[in-house]
Amino acid sequence: MSTAWRVAEVVAARFETPTARTLRLRIPGLSGHLAGQHVDIRLTAPDGYQAVRSYSIASALPGDELELTVEELADGEVSPYLVRGVTTGEQLEVRGPVGGWFVWRPGEQTPIQLIAGGSGVVPLMSMARAHAAAASAAPFRLLYSVRSPEAVYYRDELAMLARDTAAPLSVHYVYTRETPPDWPVDAGRLTAEALAAATLPVTATPTFYLCGATAFVETVSGWLVDAGHDPARIRTERYGGIGAAA
Repeated sequence: MSTAWRVAEVVAARFETPTARTLRLRIPGLSGHLAGQHVDIRLTAPDGYQAVRSYSIASALPGDELELTVEELADGEVSPYLVRGVTTGEQLEVRGPVGGWFVWRPGEQTPIQLIAGGSGVVPLMSMARAHAAAASAAPFRLLYSVRSPEAVYYRDELAMLARDTAAPLSVHYVYTRETPPDWPVDAGRLTAEALAAATLPVTATPTFYLCGATAFVETVSGWLVDAGHDPARIRTERYGGIGAAA
């Protein structure tokens, strides 16, 4: 981890949803990152006021580039600028990458169950991309709880990864407010029963990576423990306030 602030250039940007944007940053001196890590972004106002926020890395890129996907928060100090304001060629202050616990390394062969609540899919996407890039034989599953089809990040790429015969990713969606046409189940929050049906069983001894709003993470991790999974194999990352439970 680098504790020093560095200058990054925004080299590309694209919208994932109407309120979420992916930025590709080039950071001189960066020598890659681990899937699941994050960086800090610092903005400085003309009057000297500074705001710092942490954003998960979405990419699995080698070298001096990485991608962040940022969800715009209506009352945010940093995210509105990153989603609506910053343009390619501009520079941002960056610190990191940061993190050593909530990471996945390509050499690991343990079955992996990813569980995302909303924008919590971002660091898990980095893991899924790293898994595909390494053509890893480790079983990988993603359970993605999201409001609606419009709110899904990386939809086309997730479908492509699911078709990857070298390192397939199993993807299961739970839509909490609105489903696609002809979806087989009604919209609604994730339940303990749906969680058990869509995730790897205790007998597979999976490692879980769970990311989302605080209440979602606490609720889902509790269900996993109640189902008999080893708490030591449940790695969590959370953001924001209490949010919705699931």
